[in-house]
Amino acid sequence: MFTGLVEEIGEVTELNPQDATGGTSLTIALPASSSLLSDAILGDSIAVNGVCLTATTLSPEADPRPSFTVGIAPETLRLTDLGELKAGSRVNLERAVRADTRMGGHFVQGHVDSIATITRRAPDGNAVTLRFQPKNRDIMRYVVYKGFIALDGTSLTITAVNDAEAWWEVMLISYTQEKVVLAQKKEGDSVNVEVDVLAKYAEKSMAGYLQGDQGALKPIVEKIVQDLVAQAMGAHSA
Repeated sequence: MFTGLVEEIGEVTELNPQDATGGTSLTIALPASSSLLSDAILGDSIAVNGVCLTATTLSPEADPRPSFTVGIAPETLRLTDLGELKAGSRVNLERAVRADTRMGGHFVQGHVDSIATITRRAPDGNAVTLRFQPKNRDIMRYVVYKGFIALDGTSLTITAVNDAEAWWEVMLISYTQEKVVLAQKKEGDSVNVEVDVLAKYAEKSMAGYLQGDQGALKPIVEKIVQDLVAQAMGAHSA
Protein backbone atom coordinates (compact mmCIF):
# COMPACT_ATOMS: atom_id res chain seq x y z
CA MET A 1 0.00 0.00 0.00
CA PHE A 2 1.22 3.50 -0.87
CA THR A 3 0.04 7.09 -0.39
CA GLY A 4 0.82 8.62 -3.78
CA LEU A 5 3.32 11.03 -2.23
CA VAL A 6 6.52 10.66 -4.23
CA GLU A 7 9.59 10.33 -2.01
CA GLU A 8 12.33 10.44 -4.60
CA ILE A 9 12.97 10.72 -8.31
CA GLY A 10 15.30 8.01 -9.55
CA GLU A 11 17.09 7.45 -12.84
CA VAL A 12 16.90 4.25 -14.86
CA THR A 13 20.36 2.83 -15.51
CA GLU A 14 19.26 -0.41 -17.19
CA LEU A 15 16.14 -2.13 -18.47
CA ASN A 16 17.17 -5.72 -19.09
CA PRO A 17 14.57 -7.72 -21.05
CA GLN A 18 16.50 -10.97 -20.51
CA ASP A 19 18.15 -11.08 -17.11
CA ALA A 20 19.76 -14.04 -15.33
CA THR A 21 16.34 -15.43 -14.38
CA GLY A 22 15.02 -15.25 -17.94
CA GLY A 23 12.73 -12.33 -17.12
CA THR A 24 12.80 -8.54 -17.28
CA SER A 25 14.55 -6.45 -14.65
CA LEU A 26 14.89 -2.74 -14.06
CA THR A 27 17.80 -1.07 -12.28
CA ILE A 28 17.35 2.40 -10.83
CA ALA A 29 19.94 4.77 -9.37
CA LEU A 30 19.11 7.33 -6.69
CA PRO A 31 20.65 10.72 -5.93
CA ALA A 32 23.90 10.37 -3.97
CA SER A 33 22.29 11.98 -0.91
CA SER A 34 19.18 9.74 -0.97
CA SER A 35 18.20 7.76 2.12
CA LEU A 36 15.37 5.89 0.38
CA LEU A 37 17.16 2.54 0.80
CA SER A 38 18.48 3.17 4.32
CA ASP A 39 16.03 0.75 5.96
CA ALA A 40 15.11 -1.34 2.91
CA ILE A 41 15.45 -5.12 2.80
CA LEU A 42 15.27 -7.57 -0.07
CA GLY A 43 11.69 -8.30 -1.01
CA ASP A 44 10.43 -4.85 -0.05
CA SER A 45 7.78 -3.23 -2.23
CA ILE A 46 8.76 -0.03 -4.01
CA ALA A 47 6.42 1.84 -6.33
CA VAL A 48 8.10 2.82 -9.60
CA ASN A 49 5.97 5.29 -11.56
CA GLY A 50 2.97 3.99 -9.65
CA VAL A 51 3.69 0.29 -10.16
CA CYS A 52 4.25 -1.87 -7.08
CA LEU A 53 7.45 -3.87 -7.68
CA THR A 54 9.66 -6.10 -5.53
CA ALA A 55 13.26 -5.19 -4.80
CA THR A 56 15.50 -8.08 -5.87
CA THR A 57 18.86 -6.37 -5.23
CA LEU A 58 19.78 -3.44 -3.01
CA SER A 59 22.95 -1.34 -3.08
CA PRO A 60 22.25 1.41 -0.52
CA GLU A 61 25.87 2.54 -0.32
CA ALA A 62 26.96 2.01 -3.90
CA ASP A 63 29.48 4.45 -5.37
CA PRO A 64 28.73 6.92 -6.81
CA ARG A 65 24.97 6.48 -6.21
CA PRO A 66 22.70 4.09 -4.29
CA SER A 67 20.74 1.77 -6.56
CA PHE A 68 18.31 -1.13 -6.58
CA THR A 69 16.87 -3.64 -9.03
CA VAL A 70 13.29 -4.84 -9.41
CA GLY A 71 11.75 -7.61 -11.48
CA ILE A 72 8.91 -6.86 -13.91
CA ALA A 73 6.37 -9.60 -14.69
CA PRO A 74 5.05 -10.04 -18.26
CA GLU A 75 1.56 -8.99 -17.12
CA THR A 76 3.01 -5.79 -15.68
CA LEU A 77 4.70 -5.01 -18.99
CA ARG A 78 1.38 -5.49 -20.78
CA LEU A 79 -0.60 -3.22 -18.46
CA THR A 80 1.90 -0.41 -17.83
CA ASP A 81 4.35 1.73 -19.76
CA LEU A 82 7.40 0.49 -17.83
CA GLY A 83 8.60 -1.33 -20.94
CA GLU A 84 9.11 2.05 -22.62
CA LEU A 85 11.68 3.14 -20.05
CA LYS A 86 15.30 3.41 -21.11
CA ALA A 87 18.63 4.40 -19.59
CA GLY A 88 18.31 7.98 -18.39
CA SER A 89 14.52 7.90 -17.87
CA ARG A 90 13.43 9.55 -14.63
CA VAL A 91 10.90 7.71 -12.43
CA ASN A 92 8.82 8.47 -9.34
CA LEU A 93 9.68 6.32 -6.32
CA GLU A 94 7.79 5.61 -3.12
CA ARG A 95 8.34 2.96 -0.48
CA ALA A 96 5.40 1.01 0.91
CA VAL A 97 3.57 3.01 3.57
CA ARG A 98 4.15 2.30 7.26
CA ALA A 99 1.36 1.99 9.79
CA ASP A 100 2.60 5.00 11.77
CA THR A 101 2.82 7.48 8.90
CA ARG A 102 0.42 10.29 8.01
CA MET A 103 -1.90 9.54 5.08
CA GLY A 104 -1.12 12.69 3.14
CA GLY A 105 -2.34 11.41 -0.23
CA HIS A 106 -4.86 8.59 -0.69
CA PHE A 107 -4.88 4.79 -0.65
CA VAL A 108 -2.78 3.70 -3.63
CA GLN A 109 -2.20 0.00 -4.29
CA GLY A 110 0.38 0.23 -7.03
CA HIS A 111 -1.92 -1.79 -9.33
CA VAL A 112 -2.27 0.04 -12.65
CA ASP A 113 -5.72 0.11 -14.24
CA SER A 114 -4.78 1.64 -17.59
CA ILE A 115 -2.28 3.72 -19.49
CA ALA A 116 -3.39 7.25 -20.41
CA THR A 117 -2.04 9.77 -22.91
CA ILE A 118 -1.49 13.44 -22.21
CA THR A 119 -3.66 15.24 -24.78
CA ARG A 120 -3.34 18.81 -23.49
CA ARG A 121 -0.85 20.78 -21.44
CA ALA A 122 -1.63 24.38 -20.55
CA PRO A 123 -0.11 26.87 -18.08
CA ASP A 124 -2.40 28.51 -15.53
CA GLY A 125 -0.42 31.13 -13.69
CA ASN A 126 2.43 29.26 -12.02
CA ALA A 127 0.45 26.00 -12.19
CA VAL A 128 0.05 23.58 -15.10
CA THR A 129 -3.14 21.85 -16.21
CA LEU A 130 -2.82 18.44 -17.86
CA ARG A 131 -5.55 16.54 -19.71
CA PHE A 132 -5.53 12.74 -20.01
CA GLN A 133 -7.35 10.21 -22.17
CA PRO A 134 -7.18 6.57 -21.04
CA LYS A 135 -6.50 3.59 -23.26
CA ASN A 136 -9.17 1.67 -21.33
CA ARG A 137 -12.19 3.99 -21.32
CA ASP A 138 -14.08 1.73 -18.90
CA ILE A 139 -12.17 3.34 -16.03
CA MET A 140 -14.01 6.63 -16.62
CA ARG A 141 -16.82 5.42 -14.35
CA TYR A 142 -14.38 5.70 -11.45
CA VAL A 143 -13.17 9.19 -12.39
CA VAL A 144 -15.14 11.92 -10.61
CA TYR A 145 -14.75 15.67 -10.22
CA LYS A 146 -12.64 16.48 -7.14
CA GLY A 147 -11.93 12.76 -6.65
CA PHE A 148 -8.52 11.13 -6.26
CA ILE A 149 -6.44 9.55 -9.01
CA ALA A 150 -2.84 8.26 -9.09
CA LEU A 151 -0.82 9.21 -12.18
CA ASP A 152 2.64 7.64 -12.37
CA GLY A 153 2.16 7.01 -8.66
CA THR A 154 1.40 10.65 -7.82
CA SER A 155 -1.77 11.29 -5.81
CA LEU A 156 -3.67 14.09 -7.55
CA THR A 157 -7.11 15.73 -7.43
CA ILE A 158 -9.26 15.68 -10.56
CA THR A 159 -10.19 19.23 -11.60
CA ALA A 160 -12.38 18.48 -14.65
CA VAL A 161 -14.08 15.43 -16.20
CA ASN A 162 -15.72 14.87 -19.58
CA ASP A 163 -17.35 11.42 -19.71
CA ALA A 164 -18.66 11.84 -23.27
CA GLU A 165 -15.16 12.49 -24.65
CA ALA A 166 -13.44 10.28 -22.05
CA TRP A 167 -10.93 12.65 -20.52
CA TRP A 168 -10.06 14.26 -17.21
CA GLU A 169 -7.73 17.00 -16.06
CA VAL A 170 -5.48 17.65 -13.07
CA MET A 171 -3.52 20.68 -11.98
CA LEU A 172 0.08 20.66 -10.78
CA ILE A 173 1.00 23.48 -8.43
CA SER A 174 4.54 24.85 -8.63
CA TYR A 175 5.71 22.80 -5.62
CA THR A 176 4.49 19.53 -7.15
CA GLN A 177 6.12 20.38 -10.48
CA GLU A 178 9.50 20.21 -8.76
CA LYS A 179 8.85 16.86 -7.09
CA VAL A 180 7.39 14.52 -9.75
CA VAL A 181 8.31 13.37 -13.25
CA LEU A 182 4.80 14.08 -14.55
CA ALA A 183 5.62 17.79 -14.69
CA GLN A 184 8.29 17.14 -17.33
CA LYS A 185 6.08 15.11 -19.63
CA LYS A 186 4.57 16.61 -22.76
CA GLU A 187 1.54 16.09 -24.98
CA GLY A 188 1.60 12.58 -26.45
CA ASP A 189 3.50 11.06 -23.52
CA SER A 190 1.93 8.24 -21.51
CA VAL A 191 1.31 7.77 -17.78
CA ASN A 192 0.30 4.86 -15.57
CA VAL A 193 -3.18 5.31 -14.09
CA GLU A 194 -4.66 3.86 -10.92
CA VAL A 195 -8.18 4.95 -10.00
CA ASP A 196 -9.37 5.24 -6.41
CA VAL A 197 -9.83 1.69 -5.08
CA LEU A 198 -12.61 2.90 -2.77
CA ALA A 199 -14.72 3.62 -5.86
CA LYS A 200 -14.31 -0.02 -6.92
CA TYR A 201 -15.44 -1.29 -3.53
CA ALA A 202 -18.46 1.02 -3.62
CA GLU A 203 -19.37 -0.23 -7.10
CA LYS A 204 -19.16 -3.89 -6.09
CA SER A 205 -21.17 -3.26 -2.93
CA MET A 206 -23.94 -1.55 -4.89
CA ALA A 207 -23.93 -4.34 -7.47
CA GLY A 208 -25.30 -6.66 -4.79
CA TYR A 209 -28.42 -4.51 -4.65
CA LEU A 210 -28.78 -3.86 -8.35
CA GLN A 211 -28.14 -7.36 -9.70
CA GLY A 212 -29.15 -10.93 -9.00
CA ASP A 213 -32.56 -11.89 -7.66
CA GLN A 214 -33.24 -8.32 -6.42
CA GLY A 215 -33.85 -9.76 -2.98
CA ALA A 216 -32.02 -6.92 -1.25
CA LEU A 217 -33.24 -4.17 -3.56
CA LYS A 218 -36.94 -5.03 -3.76
CA PRO A 219 -37.91 -4.04 -0.17
CA ILE A 220 -36.09 -0.72 -0.57
CA VAL A 221 -37.89 0.11 -3.81
CA GLU A 222 -41.25 -0.95 -2.38
CA LYS A 223 -40.74 1.29 0.67
CA ILE A 224 -39.86 4.26 -1.53
CA VAL A 225 -42.95 3.70 -3.71
CA GLN A 226 -45.19 3.33 -0.64
CA ASP A 227 -43.88 6.59 0.82
CA LEU A 228 -44.39 8.45 -2.45
CA VAL A 229 -47.95 7.11 -2.81
CA ALA A 230 -48.75 8.04 0.78
CA GLN A 231 -47.40 11.56 0.24
CA ALA A 232 -49.42 11.95 -2.97
CA MET A 233 -52.62 10.73 -1.33
CA GLY A 234 -52.09 13.01 1.63
CA ALA A 235 -51.57 16.02 -0.61
CA HIS A 236 -54.69 15.11 -2.64
CA SER A 237 -56.84 14.77 0.50
CA ALA A 238 -55.68 18.18 1.70
